[in-house]
Amino acid sequence: MSFSDRRVVVTGLGALTPIGHSVPAFWDAMMAGRSGAGPITHFDASDYPTTFACEVTDFDPGETLGRKEARRMDPFAQYAIVAADEALADAGIDPAAMTEEERTRVGVIVGSGIGGMKLFQDQVVEYAAHGPRRLSPFFVPMMIIDMAPGLISMRHQLHGPNYATVSACATSNNAIGDAWMLIKAGLADTVVAGGTDASITEVGLGGFGNMKALSTRNDDPQHASRPFDAARDGFVMGEGAGALILEDYEHAKARGARIYAEVAGLGMSADAHHISAPHPEGLGATLAMQQALETAGLDPSDVDYLNMHGTSTPLGDVAETKAIKAVFGEHAYRMNLSSTKSMTGHLLGAAGAVEAIASILAITHGRIPPTINFETPDPACDLNYTFNEPQDREVKVALSNAFGFGGHNTCVVFTKVEDEG
Repeated sequence: MSFSDRRVVVTGLGALTPIGHSVPAFWDAMMAGRSGAGPITHFDASDYPTTFACEVTDFDPGETLGRKEARRMDPFAQYAIVAADEALADAGIDPAAMTEEERTRVGVIVGSGIGGMKLFQDQVVEYAAHGPRRLSPFFVPMMIIDMAPGLISMRHQLHGPNYATVSACATSNNAIGDAWMLIKAGLADTVVAGGTDASITEVGLGGFGNMKALSTRNDDPQHASRPFDAARDGFVMGEGAGALILEDYEHAKARGARIYAEVAGLGMSADAHHISAPHPEGLGATLAMQQALETAGLDPSDVDYLNMHGTSTPLGDVAETKAIKAVFGEHAYRMNLSSTKSMTGHLLGAAGAVEAIASILAITHGRIPPTINFETPDPACDLNYTFNEPQDREVKVALSNAFGFGGHNTCVVFTKVEDEG
């Protein structure tokens, strides 16, 4: 079977987010337009310019991982395992029931924008106070980004392709794209793909804050993430993980799996412009979306919904809007757009996976997640961003954008799979 003959579908979803610790809870919160933002509880942030974030709260990793194992993991790895477990269960996949041969055909590609930041920070503090002998033997192996997919493979004895992608906030779209290509190339039948990040730490908040990238709406955190609103003043840090089960279509049908959607296309590009700012005309984003449509064999007019990167930054929202107009022309005004970061905050390396899940569920439920917190129009952002309330609409084609520091641009196309009997 050639590369292009294999179809790739999504058969399982898993999410751990600031607005829900499971996919159903995440979807319900989006439909209710709930913000996950609030005062930071992970540490004392009172001396910081920004004192709030979208944290994963009321999460006990020991319940899933066991107390001993959880203590040896950075939160970014804990989050990834929980999301992957949910996705596998949702797909009806029990690795324990697989043969050894079947396990060689299941891969894990889970990335992170930053990795074990809390562990790194804590160990540097320990070194400064007590010297090198007090450093944990788990420091290096549990900090590195590829440990997230490594731990998932060990937990479930999955012997297929196993690695991490790293492209800042485009990370998990790249993971989904790599999984898509591996399956189409015949190197795997099933891949757990996604992203994770847990960077709401002292140095994480301080670093992003000193870049002037974060909202400082400390008196009103719930309304701070306001993409496309004229009063937007920066993004809100988030954390969490998302995981998708990508599977060869024939393999999924043979085992009677429920199919959420097909992964129909992929686009990737580079701005080659600036370390953190997007290209002002959105040229890289334009290329990524055009390539995604081309690989999917779709016309711009076929698209019903686009989950935007939409970070709530003054420059980014305008650049992405320009790119959408360049790709879609007049159809840009007819399709629905939204930024679910208005509710979750920016999950960094996990953003693409969580937003891919939102896009797939829009196909499943025929409902568009809203962009909340809109009050004041920005003339430069004049498209249908599905402000403040979800909108019912049949969605046959959805795109999900994710862009990252360093000029990384990605776009994934999901399409509805009609019942073929």
